[in-house]
Amino acid sequence: MTIVTQSYPKTSWRRFKASAFRVMTLLALLFVVGPALWLVLGVVVRAVPNWKWSVLTTLSQGTSGGLENAVVGTLVIMVGVLLVAGSVGVLTGIHLAELAPARKNGKAGGGLFRLAVDVLAGFPSIVLGYAGYVALCVALHWGFSLLPAILILSLMVVPYIAKSTESALRQVPTAYREGAEALGMTAGYSLRKVVLKSALPGIVTGLLIALAVAGGETAPLLYTAGATNSLPSWSLVHHPISYLTYYVWTDYNQPSAQAHVVSYDAALILVVLVLTLLVVSRLVVARTQRHSESFR
Repeated sequence: MTIVTQSYPKTSWRRFKASAFRVMTLLALLFVVGPALWLVLGVVVRAVPNWKWSVLTTLSQGTSGGLENAVVGTLVIMVGVLLVAGSVGVLTGIHLAELAPARKNGKAGGGLFRLAVDVLAGFPSIVLGYAGYVALCVALHWGFSLLPAILILSLMVVPYIAKSTESALRQVPTAYREGAEALGMTAGYSLRKVVLKSALPGIVTGLLIALAVAGGETAPLLYTAGATNSLPSWSLVHHPISYLTYYVWTDYNQPSAQAHVVSYDAALILVVLVLTLLVVSRLVVARTQRHSESFR
């Protein structure tokens, strides 16, 4: 009988490779986290020394004044995007994950819809903004206003919401669906009460991250929202609306020192807003996960 032995590398060499791999992963992490911390700290260091709370309650006045109109405008736009893009994106994700007919080879169905979502996700935001300007502001005579801004931003973030929703639904164990079917639940009832409940953490996370992305956009809003020194009106069209990224971009390019102060104030508010959304998303995920575990 022949005994086959397998030789292994020396222990010291294996330890070296493991240490080298850990160093590489740490460097990759620093490559991602480092620039983010540098940007956040840079904004905080420049904005906090000149910060005044009156910036939140004072309207803009050219390159000076406050940012009340921009803060309110940004929040209004984000709420509109949440309503429009959230509804369309979640329904699209549900269709791709649950309702699209499966292919014969077992792969995911809905190829045409999935291709459309992927193509839309690859469009540059400035191209979508210009298309919105031509189609909505000019062709439909809506002008710079709230509705074109909401529609174009929604079109931009719908693919992210749809993909996150589809991914969250596909991670729900098949046993949940089979158990619901064995209990006599209809497909629609099972989807609402079992599948969506289990996928809720991923769906909510996708919604909030997409909302943070929309809140930080500039190019689409330059073409659709315009800018104004007044608060948003109740009219969806024919009235421009302000947003924080406009002041970050325009005031930073001005020679005035006061304009730079306003620019960094707007950047600080945006950073706080985005971080708040991310923290809220984590809290929502933790809460829904506890409910899901209790359901299981």
